[in-house]
Amino acid sequence: MATMITSDCINCGACEPECPNNAISEGDDIYVIDPALCTECVGFHGDEACQSVCPVECCVPNPDIVESESKLLARALKLHPDQSFPAEGDLDGDTSHFRNDGWINKGR
Repeated sequence: MATMITSDCINCGACEPECPNNAISEGDDIYVIDPALCTECVGFHGDEACQSVCPVECCVPNPDIVESESKLLARALKLHPDQSFPAEGDLDGDTSHFRNDGWINKGR
């Protein structure tokens, strides 16, 4: 699932600089995430960086955009062609929340 920012956002901006894909920007009233750029930090982190820094926990899975780990890794590769990423089989809890035990507890 792409991550989205709910209306609970307090517009603090903590999430924007944490996104490795520049998918987060300031919207009219709250910050927003471009789902075409969101990789849920697969390939980068074991959790979604925006969720980790959000003080009000408003960065949540978007139930309308469900995507596989494979698709998210492919997007990361496309967005960052000069960066090296682990092969899908080599992803682990430090590079994909899909491999992280806490992932199950995030409502996914």
